Amino acid sequence: MPPIAVVLVDGDCGFCMSCVRWAQRWVRPAVSFQPWQSVALADVGLTPQECASAVQWVPIGDGVGTQVTAGGQAVCRTLRAGVGPWPLLGALGMWPGVRTVVDACYRLIAANRHRLPGRSAACATSSPAGR
Repeated sequence: MPPIAVVLVDGDCGFCMSCVRWAQRWVRPAVSFQPWQSVALADVGLTPQECASAVQWVPIGDGVGTQVTAGGQAVCRTLRAGVGPWPLLGALGMWPGVRTVVDACYRLIAANRHRLPGRSAACATSSPAGR
């Protein structure tokens, strides 16, 4: 199945790349994961600051019906593109009320990724808390 989106992640962050490997193994979403550092961001209307602050979901092609989405909602869209129970969990994370909790959890994890398993030295310097 061709990818429906490109998910831009911090390629310098060990925690982020560990999350990508986990998603590829367990969620198997119909997306392409790319380090934002290797993408022509201007072509997709993003800045390095936006990408350094949160994961970005960039839909591919016309008719996908979505727009660029960041943070917790990008994670939910990635789950929705997966197999098994993951699409249901991703849809739940987009419900009003639940969405607020998902976004708050994403910000908390992103700010502390330098303390989490799989981290690298780059996590501390590239996380919002490390700047």
